[in-house]
Parts: sequence; C-alpha cells; structure tokens
Amino acid sequence: MISSIVVTGVPPQAILNKALALKQIFKKLWPYIRIVLSIALLWLATRSIDWQALRDTKIAIQPTWFVLALVLLVLTNLLAVLRWGWLMRSVKLYRPVQDYITLYFAGGLINQGLPSTIGGDSYRAVEGSRPYHAKANRHSDPHSSVQDQPQTLQQELHDPVALDRAPPRLRLGFFSVALDRGLGLLANNIVGACGLIIGGAMLAPWGQSLGWWILCAMLGAAAAAAILLNVRISRDLIQQILNKLGMPQAMFALNTGLGWPTVFPQLLISVVTHVLALSSFWCCLKAFGVSAPFSALMIGMPALALLMMLPISISGWGLREATLSATLALWGIDSGMTVLASVSFGIVTLVTYLPGALSLLRRKREDVRRTA
Repeated sequence: MISSIVVTGVPPQAILNKALALKQIFKKLWPYIRIVLSIALLWLATRSIDWQALRDTKIAIQPTWFVLALVLLVLTNLLAVLRWGWLMRSVKLYRPVQDYITLYFAGGLINQGLPSTIGGDSYRAVEGSRPYHAKANRHSDPHSSVQDQPQTLQQELHDPVALDRAPPRLRLGFFSVALDRGLGLLANNIVGACGLIIGGAMLAPWGQSLGWWILCAMLGAAAAAAILLNVRISRDLIQQILNKLGMPQAMFALNTGLGWPTVFPQLLISVVTHVLALSSFWCCLKAFGVSAPFSALMIGMPALALLMMLPISISGWGLREATLSATLALWGIDSGMTVLASVSFGIVTLVTYLPGALSLLRRKREDVRRTA
C-alpha cells in the first residue's frame, strides 16, 4: 500500500482526509437513510394486507382504549424516571424531581426522530449532569468549568461529546444513563423469557426451554453482579477500573443499581415498566376490537426492543409493524389489525413525549434571551 501511495504521488494525509470527508457525508445522510429504511419496513409489513376486506369488516374503534394506553405509557415513563433519578442521585447529580421528569420526556421526544447528532439518552446525560445551581449563577461565576458554561440548544443537540476529555460529572451522567438502560435491557429479557415460558410452544417445540435458559441467564447475571459488588476482592478491582476511567463515584451507582439488596427493587421497577408498556400496546389492540394473548406480546415486544437497538429505523417505525405483525400472526391475529394498532401505539408514544417539547422550547427561549 505504501508503494502504491508513493507511485501515485498521493500523500497518506490526503487519503485520510478523504476518508474523514466520506465519513462525515455518510453521517449526515444516515438520518435520511433511516427514514427510507423505516418506509421500506412499513411497506413490507403492509404489502400483504387486504385493506378492502379490512374496510368491509367495519371496525368499531373505541377511543377509550387509546386514552388508557396513553395513561399507561405515562406511568411507564414516570417509573423509568424513578429508576434513572435514583441512579443519578446516588452519584450526587442532584436535581429537583420535576427536572428529571422534564429531561426524561425531552430525551424521549428527541428519540422520536428530532434531528440531532446526539440521541435523547445523551441529551439527558449532558443536561442531568449540570450542577443545578448553574441556572442561577453560571453567567457570573468566572471559575465555572467548561461543562458549566451555557450552551445553546443547537449546540447541545449537534455538538459531539468526547467522553475521554469530559469532566467527571459528565462521565457520571453518561454512566448513570448507561446503567439505567442496562437495567431496562435486563428486565426486557426477563419479560421476554417469561413470555417464552408461557407461550413459547407456539413458536417452536424448544421455545419454552429457551425461555427458561434466558430467565436463568438474566437472573444469574443479576445475582453475579450483586455478588461481585459484595465481595471485597472483586469490588476493589471494579473500583480500580472506575478510578482509571476517571469516575470513582460510579461505584455508588453500581451499588444502587446492581448491589445487594437494591437490585431487587431496581429489577421490580424495570419489569413493571415493561409490563405497563406491553399493556399499553394491548390497549391499542383492544381499541380495534382485537384481544391478543398477553404472552404473545411478552414475546413480541421484548424481541422488538432488542431489534430497535440497531439504528435502522426512526424510533422503531416500520420495524415495529413488521416484527409485531409477524409475531402475532402465529396466534391468529390479523396482520392488518396489528399494523393499525402498531401505528396507533407509535402515535400514542409520540403524544406521551410531547410535554418534553415544553422543556426544549423553554431552552430555546433562554438561548434567544441570552444572545439578544
């Protein structure tokens, strides 16, 4: 390769610059590619639906179920706020409860597809790690750190975060959010395993056995984490790693999330959060007169959550419809009804996070006043 560079006269720096330029172009195009992928997935989910036959059934929509779905999703997010706020306060990132709520809903709204370089989780990590008193005196304190300096909402959403150069508070904020997501993933897999144990026989003869294996693995992982945090040798080793990462206080968050005995309420909160989200989707199905087995949702929704970790769609649109229609079809649920319920669930989810827009608009007005 070196010889070819010498022969053609192209310096290595020029090749590196070209690669970086292509990377930036791809980064800018990726949100639009995700939109195209969402549309393609939505088309795949709906292409085999007989819409004429669906219209002939004269579906009687019951709006009350949508209201109940909205209430359940609000409760879902408030429980998630409780988990996240508990972790944030364990590392002394104190904020009023209403701030945790507004930041969580604002982050959820960003995750719904608002144009930004960072995701909603990163936004609430950055904002949640700022000292609360900074709102009052950050303009006048000449000794405040770079992190405490006011940033516009545009900068907040589009400036990349370099954790290797980030101050300790910001690292702790990201660690708390990552641990919060990890607890959610653990509970998601537990709910999915229980779904397989109850109804896995509909998928395959080994479905129930797989459920037991996953459940034992998840509970075993939680137990192993609690043991490692309780044994002095392993706890000291973890502390040394955290010290090298520049966030020794993160041990408090680990003890709160996975330590003994707080791991029990943390897992309970996380599991109930997922069950409420499943119940919300079940209500969307009921709004169209469909009564699906709850075990089917306990399989389909956790599987969807795992697939949504791949950034191939906008907030799960298209991916949600394709996954759930294929899963619920095994229980005889009409694909058209599932798609309608799934689209309704997506709209209800968006409405749930709309209060987060108030927080973002308030930040925008503050930016205008500060720059005026």
